[in-house]
Amino acid sequence: MKRYLGRKKILRVYIDTLDKYNSEPLWEEILKEVKKEGLSGATVLKAVAGIGAFSEVHSFKVWTLAQELPLVIEIIDDKEKIESFIKHIDPMLDNGLITVVDTEVVSYKHKNFNK
Repeated sequence: MKRYLGRKKILRVYIDTLDKYNSEPLWEEILKEVKKEGLSGATVLKAVAGIGAFSEVHSFKVWTLAQELPLVIEIIDDKEKIESFIKHIDPMLDNGLITVVDTEVVSYKHKNFNK
């Protein structure tokens, strides 16, 4: 349990819902790699709107079948694991932004760990 506490890094990968890797949604492929590489976990957040690198607004449109919406994949783990994972997934991205920030995990509760 203590391995989840303390100084960590937050990795954020900014992509969109239409990004693909090997013909599959990129966000799903990144999550598979998170599991395969043994990172602590990941969360995929879908935004309602955003402005991309070319100042194009991406937002939900009722009349459009394929929605190009911003996604953020957030992963918290040790510095070494995050740095290694960035090198691992970087070739998967054709478009996107990767950021890393410091954080302090002060509490982590999970019913299977807290017994």
